[in-house]
Amino acid sequence: MAFGIILAFPSGLGEAEYDAVNATIGWNPRTDEGDHPAGLQSHTAGTSPEGWIVVEVWDSKDAQAAFLESRLGPALAGLPELSVTWFDVVASQHSH
Repeated sequence: MAFGIILAFPSGLGEAEYDAVNATIGWNPRTDEGDHPAGLQSHTAGTSPEGWIVVEVWDSKDAQAAFLESRLGPALAGLPELSVTWFDVVASQHSH
């Protein structure tokens, strides 16, 4: 079963910080150029009234944890703490 995660960054963080984190991890989600995270099925990011939001679907929580430990965690160092919500994916549609 796939698992989804919502990463909610506090107000004041936005596209500039998002781009800086992606440059640090070596992957561009807009083009999929670079080192695509193993186990990542989908990635969506954008603004909300509360701040920057990232929604992802992963093959497993272990795949996301490995990415967090090896690449994302160090790239987030120094940024304010974010809110993390996991959910079980029961349906996921990708346009072709």
